Amino acid sequence: MPDPTEQEIRERAHRLWEQAGKPEGREEEFWNAAEQELRNEDKSNTLRTPDTL
Repeated sequence: MPDPTEQEIRERAHRLWEQAGKPEGREEEFWNAAEQELRNEDKSNTLRTPDTL
């Protein structure tokens, strides 16, 4: 799976920031959290067939 794009990370980070009440000065924290979430999603969305179990 390809790495998440900058746009995907930006959108996820913005959503996380809004959900947290839009705190100031924590941009890097939300960026890192968004990037990690997207990377974890990629790993969990793999197609599982009897051959790959």
